Amino acid sequence: MRIIIINGPNLNLLGKREPDVYGNQTFEDYFVHLQQNYPDIELAFYQSNIEGEIIDKIQEVGFLFDGIILNAAAYTHTSIGIGDAVKAINSPVIEVHISNTFSRETFRHQSYISPNAKGVIVGFGLKSYELALLSFLK
Repeated sequence: MRIIIINGPNLNLLGKREPDVYGNQTFEDYFVHLQQNYPDIELAFYQSNIEGEIIDKIQEVGFLFDGIILNAAAYTHTSIGIGDAVKAINSPVIEVHISNTFSRETFRHQSYISPNAKGVIVGFGLKSYELALLSFLK
């Protein structure tokens, strides 16, 4: 099974950025944890702060991978293009958010990804990624 995690803008700053919201661990360290705990799954990881690069990656892997875990971060609430890319591919997508977006600013309550995602996981910190990963296992 091949699963890719795609992270959007500012998630490269995990461990440094707003630790009260996002925690103290870097995503790279957490990704090693996932790889160690799920050795039978081929896990890949991609991060970009650029909307078009995220769309390109979704299109690139969206017909090859068994699943995509997507945290589009702020683009979740603004990018019709990323939402359309998710709609256009065959690979199922789980939308993930580290924080509970519904307990934050009102603009974070809107998602252009959710209508085309297999599911949405919000508010469980980095554990949200593992919950998404588990959703692909049968």
